This record gives sequence, structure tokens and C-alpha cells, in this order.
Amino acid sequence: MHKLKNKFKRLLMSAATIGTACLLAGCGAGAAAGTDNSGVTESQSGGNGSEQENASTDSQKLQIVATIFPEYDWVKEILGDQADNVDLTLLLGNGTDMHSFQPTMEDILKVSTCDLFIYVGGESDSWVADALKGAGNPDRKAINLMDVLGDQVKEEELVEGMQEEDGHTHEEEHTHDDDLEYDEHVWLSLKNASLFCDTIASSLADADPEHSQLYQQNAEAYEEKLAALDQEYQTSVEKSRSKTLLFADRFPFRYLIDDYNLTYYAAFAGCSAETDASFETITFLSGKLDELNLPAVLTIENSDQKVAKAVIENTNTKDQKILTLNSMQSVTTKDVEEGTTYLSIMENNLQILKEAL
Repeated sequence: MHKLKNKFKRLLMSAATIGTACLLAGCGAGAAAGTDNSGVTESQSGGNGSEQENASTDSQKLQIVATIFPEYDWVKEILGDQADNVDLTLLLGNGTDMHSFQPTMEDILKVSTCDLFIYVGGESDSWVADALKGAGNPDRKAINLMDVLGDQVKEEELVEGMQEEDGHTHEEEHTHDDDLEYDEHVWLSLKNASLFCDTIASSLADADPEHSQLYQQNAEAYEEKLAALDQEYQTSVEKSRSKTLLFADRFPFRYLIDDYNLTYYAAFAGCSAETDASFETITFLSGKLDELNLPAVLTIENSDQKVAKAVIENTNTKDQKILTLNSMQSVTTKDVEEGTTYLSIMENNLQILKEAL
């Protein structure tokens, strides 16, 4: 690929400072408020006079870093035949959940020196601000998915029966007075994915004008597949007997649920650190299973299913299935090598959804 820009590696810039700033909080705090809806930002140059600046190095490949698997897979689809001419990194490729991810110095360096950086933009990415300030490549662009969504970003919510961080069970009339938080799990919507792909294609075209038409064509073809699957979801929901899902687990599927006007009950919010459900939470969810005659209890990937089993044991029939929806928070590079794609996971999730409804 045509060389697009020189990159300046400042290996000794402020690594220690960045490292100490990379402890993560929970997810969801107001990263989406007052942001540029384009979602594409130029990096901020560190500019520390005491930093040592290494000699610039030429690379023939565009350097792209994506924090999570969906971003990575979208880039691959849009690159198409140009993928071999791009150095594409999946930062969270070892199965680490983004809520507990802590970047290494090597990760920080990749972000600092890449040409295009794609990240979610919620509080789980709080480490990103310091990584972007230590700019090794002053021409780098960054795409913040929550910024791309702008006012379409959803607030975190506590629904009836959901366990709060203090262990109490949320009641409908209870007012949640904590600071405003936003739901980070923006990739779990096919409609959102289409919007994100538009932004990625545009950024790739800016970085590599020679292949801009290819990127646009690939994005359009991929978005047709997203739209077709979106319609399958819509048709399946319209034909379903029930319009309610019950999660005995964390609930990161707010964007998907809202796309198809479904309702849900869940043990914990999507970013909750809770793992042990209270007796009140289990009793509430069990009662809803009986009341609504639901055939299944849902969990997310890697669940130990203890809460789900406890909920089923407290129902009248005790015969509900445990089904798993994949939120793509633990996809590994090995999974990618074995053929896992964003579309394959969302297609499988549709089959699970049909069974649960």
C-alpha cells in the first residue's frame, strides 16, 4: 500500500504516567454527552519538551488498532482485498472482557503510533484519553463509537426486579438517583453496526484515497447483509408468541431489545460487577417465568449459570431451558482464525432468540 504518512515513535514520552492512569472504573459513565457526532477525531499531540523523539520510521502498511472484536471484524470486511496490505490489531484478542481490560505499555504504544484507532468510548475505555494524549503519530485518527451514535446512545436503566449494586432489588416506583450513565454495548445492534461501518469506510477512504471506492463498495455490500439480518430479526419477533426475555445474568442487550420493541427482565445491569443474586432477585425472576410462561432463561457467554439454575429451581415447573446469547465481549483471536465473524454470532443469536421467544 502506498505510504500515507510518517509516524513518530516517542517510546520514552510518558509511558509511566499513562500506565498509572489505566486503572478502569465500571462502564457507562457519561462519555456520550456533549460529543462530536462525527465520532472521528484527530489525535492530540503530547508535546512534552522533555520527551525523547526517536527517528521517524517508514512503514508500507496502514496501522489500524481496534479495541474489541466487532470493530475488528467490520474493518476486515470493509478492507476486503486490501486486508493483507494493512496491519490490523485486535487489542482485546485474548478473551479479556473490556470492563476489566488494563492495557500494557505495548498496547499503549500501538495506540500511540497507529494511523486509525477504533474504540467504544464508554467508561471502560477511560484509559484511552491518556493514550491519545501521548501521541506518537500526530496524524492519527480515532473513531469513538459512542460519539458516532451521538444522542442515540442509551442511558443505563434499572428495570423492575433488577438487583442494584447495593444488593437491593429495584422496584418500579423507586427512583435511581445515581449520576447519569450510558450503556456501552452499542455494537449489539445491527442498525448501529451499519452506521459504524459508514464511519469506518469514510475514515479508511481518507487515510487511503487510492482505494476509497473499494472501501465504499465493500461497506455497502456488507451493510446489505446487516440489513437483511436485521429484517430477519424483525420478522421473527413479529411472529413470536412472547415479546419478553428473561436474563438470569448481566444484561448487555439493551440496544438489540429496543431495536425490536421487546421487553426484558434481568438479574443485573449490563456493566454490573454483581455475580451473586439475592433471594429477592431470584424469587422475582422465578415468579416472572411462571407468570409469563416463558420457555427459557437466558445468560451471556461464559456464565457459570448458577443464578439461572437457581431461578429455574424456584419456578413451579422447574423445566425451563438455559440459553446463551453471545455479547461478543470475550471473542479471541483463535475464534477469529476459526472463522467467527460478527454476522455469524448475530445469526446464531437470532436462533437463540427464536427459541427463547
